[in-house]
Amino acid sequence: MFVDELTPIVKELSGQPIAFLGGLFSGLFRLNLSDDPVKTWLDRQAGKSDSEASNTPDQNNQNSGPQTISIE
Repeated sequence: MFVDELTPIVKELSGQPIAFLGGLFSGLFRLNLSDDPVKTWLDRQAGKSDSEASNTPDQNNQNSGPQTISIE
């Protein structure tokens, strides 16, 4: 009975062990993937340059307030 509950966890662990253990590690230590040390490391692993990684949608859209539109 207890083995049936652990079967999905074992399948995920055997399918993608690095991703599973990374998620388990970040969950145990309550790491936020948006924080600077983790985010820069993830960006380097993904192959993004520093200029691509620093541009967020909030920085790109300077006029983020309400906008008016006209419908004809």
